[in-house]
Amino acid sequence: MNAFVYIVPAFLILSFVWDKTIDWLNAKNIRSDIPEEFADVYPEEKYKKSQAYLKASGQFSLVSSTISFLVLIVFYFAGGFAAYNDFVQDLGFSEITTGLFYIGGMALASMLLSLPFSYYSTFVIEEKFGFNKSTKATFFKDQILGIVLGVIIGGPILALILYFFESLGSDAWWVAWLSLSAIQIFMTFLAPVVIMPLFNKFEAIEEGDLKQEIDKYAKSQNFELEGLYKMDGSKRSTKANAFFTGFGKFRRVVLFDTLIEKQSTPELVSVLAHEIGHFKKKHIHKQIVLSILQTGLMFFVLSFFIKNDQLAQAFGVQQAQVYTGLVFFSFLYSPFSEVLNLFHLYLSRKYEFEADDFAVTTYGKPDDLISALKKLSVDSMSNLYPHPLKVFWAYTHPPILERLKVLRARA
Repeated sequence: MNAFVYIVPAFLILSFVWDKTIDWLNAKNIRSDIPEEFADVYPEEKYKKSQAYLKASGQFSLVSSTISFLVLIVFYFAGGFAAYNDFVQDLGFSEITTGLFYIGGMALASMLLSLPFSYYSTFVIEEKFGFNKSTKATFFKDQILGIVLGVIIGGPILALILYFFESLGSDAWWVAWLSLSAIQIFMTFLAPVVIMPLFNKFEAIEEGDLKQEIDKYAKSQNFELEGLYKMDGSKRSTKANAFFTGFGKFRRVVLFDTLIEKQSTPELVSVLAHEIGHFKKKHIHKQIVLSILQTGLMFFVLSFFIKNDQLAQAFGVQQAQVYTGLVFFSFLYSPFSEVLNLFHLYLSRKYEFEADDFAVTTYGKPDDLISALKKLSVDSMSNLYPHPLKVFWAYTHPPILERLKVLRARA
């Protein structure tokens, strides 16, 4: 008896039901009362609008994910994985090229399936609630750029992994792990200066009160600003954000132009202090190390399933190939990956509290950080009452009311 015939569809179904149950609990947890903490910044009409936005986006997510799930289930039980494998093998290419066509075709099909949902989300839901600033030209340019980058960057990486598992036997998993880790670190340096500018324009913060205050704070923390940039986030959305990326001379602190427009100088410096806190506390380094370790574990487990005929037969393919093993293993490993990711999420939420504390301790203006976070929540219409299970399972940041409560105590 082939146990994978039952395990694979069970994993797919149970994972979908679990995710939708969490989303249902989260939707049920939406409350109509405005928290006292937000009474001064949330007009009643806007709060009602935020509730409508949360419900609309939640309902659309349910519909889109259900359709995607049903397409996958039908494709699985109709023998689609086997039929497509027969098609690419009949092309007569080498094993690695065949694998690139197989996995690349699957990725392209998945992208095309999600494209109408992404379009509707952007130009109907986000548009209706005043967030969308993207044009149709920008939207489709982003999609095409994503495909091109996937081919240029993802293609060679995938070919390398296929080669290792085709050629190196039991040593393949750790060679693939070390190689992919080196590429991941290299991309951390490359992305801020090569890839991200393909999608957005980055301009150095001009001289003025904001730059002077930021430079003053950075010097007080012995933090050399290699690059302080404003990004044209308004090109796509009214939502605001800030982030830290890269290392060494490639590191950048980036403020969305929408953030600069809506926040005062002390609020912006507080947000910047939070981002610098992540660097000073080595949160970025720790997350990269954790990601590398998780990748190593994944490749190690993969080595036991990469050429497993029983796993392949559960998808209708009689003889396992390296490329089919990569695809089929991803379905088997996905539930375990989500469980492992819980530790990553826990650390991420913990690091947010630590960065908040760093900002308050070093800049000394907790009220400005509180004000900045409240404005960000209101502008993005974020859920002020997420269900605890949703937070535990999916949130990289603590719920805003928890963060503000800790900041109030700290103040």
